[in-house]
Amino acid sequence: MSETLPPCPHCSSEYTYEMGALLVCPECAHEWNPEEDQANDSSIIKDSVGNILADGDTVTVVKGLKVKGFPQDIKVGTKVRNIRLVPGASDGHDIDCKVDGFGQMQLKSSVVKKVL
Repeated sequence: MSETLPPCPHCSSEYTYEMGALLVCPECAHEWNPEEDQANDSSIIKDSVGNILADGDTVTVVKGLKVKGFPQDIKVGTKVRNIRLVPGASDGHDIDCKVDGFGQMQLKSSVVKKVL
């Protein structure tokens, strides 16, 4: 075998093999298309129910959030307009926004739901 196959993107196993147009990992059973841009997949940010978010979207908070320095919490159902996505945030706060009554802050995409 003259070509080397990339390791599995999920478990980093080096024992991947080809099955038709897909690559397969025998250790975790992950299948993927090597021609798809893997870097593009990591920049997609989804909300708590799996909807893809984009800059300028309106979201609602699905979990009550305590804010340091404020006597009140951000309540469930609070609408946040005109969000800005920050892909690759190391602390998990991948949404930059302005919440009415609280000001500028960062939120995790796992605590919001896109308004359709």
